[in-house]
Amino acid sequence: MRQFTRLCWALLGILFIFSGLIKLNDPVGTAYKLEEYFEVFSGDVPVLSWLFDWLHNTSRFLSVFLSALEVSLGVSLLLRFFLRQTLYILLGLLIFFTFLTFYSAAFNKVTDCGCFGDFIKLKPWTSFLKDLFLLALWAVVFFNQKHLRHAFVRGTAGLMAMTFASALAIGIGVRALGHLPYFDFLPYKVGNNIPQLMKPAEAPRYRYTFERNGQTMQAEEFPKDTTWKYKDMTTLNPEKSTPVITDFVVTDPEGNDITKQVLTGNKLILIVQNTNKADRERFADFNKLFAEAVKSRKHIEVLTITSTAAGKFDSFRHDVNLATPYAFADATVLKSVIRSNPGLLVLHDGTVMAKYHYHDIPALYQVEKAIQ
Repeated sequence: MRQFTRLCWALLGILFIFSGLIKLNDPVGTAYKLEEYFEVFSGDVPVLSWLFDWLHNTSRFLSVFLSALEVSLGVSLLLRFFLRQTLYILLGLLIFFTFLTFYSAAFNKVTDCGCFGDFIKLKPWTSFLKDLFLLALWAVVFFNQKHLRHAFVRGTAGLMAMTFASALAIGIGVRALGHLPYFDFLPYKVGNNIPQLMKPAEAPRYRYTFERNGQTMQAEEFPKDTTWKYKDMTTLNPEKSTPVITDFVVTDPEGNDITKQVLTGNKLILIVQNTNKADRERFADFNKLFAEAVKSRKHIEVLTITSTAAGKFDSFRHDVNLATPYAFADATVLKSVIRSNPGLLVLHDGTVMAKYHYHDIPALYQVEKAIQ
C-alpha cells in the first residue's frame, strides 16, 4: 500500500502542476472558458446574475490566480509542505471542478471544460470522469498519509520554496497575458496553412446498416440485393473527414464573401475582436506600420478584420484614424485566430507566417522577413 499511495501522491501532484501550467500558457483562452461558465450560470441562476456578471469582468485575474493556485498546490503536495492542509484545499478545488464538469455534461452547457486548455480537448463526460479519477487519487493519499510523513521541506525553507513556485507560476501567467501564448495549440498557429485546414484530411467513409426479415447486416457499400432495406449509417473516420477549420469566413461591408481573397497573396491583417475592449493607445503605432507596409516591395496588402457591428466599427476607426479597408468575421473565430485585441496576423497565401500582440508591434522589416 505504501508504494501505491506514493504513486497516487506523485500522480496527483504532477497532474495539478501540468493542468495549471497548460492554463497559464494561454490565460486569455482560460479566461474565455471562465466567461463561458459565468454566462451560463448567470442565465441559469438569475438571482445571482449580479455575482456572475462581476466574476465575468474579473475573468482574466481569476484565470491567472486559479491556474497559479493549481501549480502551487501541486508543488506543495509533492514537497509534502503542510500536507494535510494542502489536501483539504485540493479537495475544495476538486469538488468545485467536479461540479462544473458534471453540470456541463448533464445539461450540455459548456462542451469543453478547458481543463487542459487547447492542448488536450476533453468531452464533457470525459472531463467529469477525469475529475472522479482525481478524487479517487486524493482519497488514497488522504487516508494513507502515514506513508507520506516525511516532508521534504519545512519552516523557512518550505516557505521560500512555495513563494518561489507561486511567484514563478504567477509570472508565467502574467507574461502570457500581456503577450501571446508560449505554445500555440490552436489551428491558426504560425506555420499552419488555413486553406489546407479548411479541407478534410481524407474523404469520409461510412458503415451502412440494412435490415431484411428481422435480420441485420452492416456493410461499407450498398448491397446489390435490393431486398435489404437501409436503416442508418455511421461515419468511420469522423475526425479525419471533418476539416480542422470549419468557420473561417470573411465578408466585406457589403456582405460579400472575400475569404479566398484574404487567403491569397501577402497580407498584414489587424484583428480587432471587440472595439469596447481594444487598446486604443496602440493605434498610432499600427497606423505608422500600415503606412509603411503599403509601400513595401513585398506587395503587402493591409486589412482590418473585426466582429464589431459595421456602424459601431466605422465610428471607432474614425476615432483612431484607422485608414485600412475592413471586413468582418465571427467573434469566436477571431478569438481563436489570435489572443490579442487588437493583434496582427501576417499571411502568405493563407499560411500564417507571424502573429503579434499589441504589446509587440513589429517594424516593417520584421514583417517582410516573416513573409520570406
